[in-house]
Amino acid sequence: MDSSGSVKAEVIKQVKTQYAVENARLLVEKVNEHCFEKCVPKPGSSLSNSESTCFTQCMEKYMSAWNQVSSTYVERLRREQ
Repeated sequence: MDSSGSVKAEVIKQVKTQYAVENARLLVEKVNEHCFEKCVPKPGSSLSNSESTCFTQCMEKYMSAWNQVSSTYVERLRREQ
């Protein structure tokens, strides 16, 4: 691979990394927003055991759904190429 091909590959790698970081940031933001609203009706100085359990279960479900949607989307893109 020549120098311009190497630079192009590096730029593509950086864009993919930035995209992955942005996706992770969005996931955390949405989990916090959705699960906090659902599980913590009256915020205080700390979480109760039931709030903590609710938040953990909500987060696990949300992340599982996110992963399923992401993998299905990636698979669809591969088929279409």
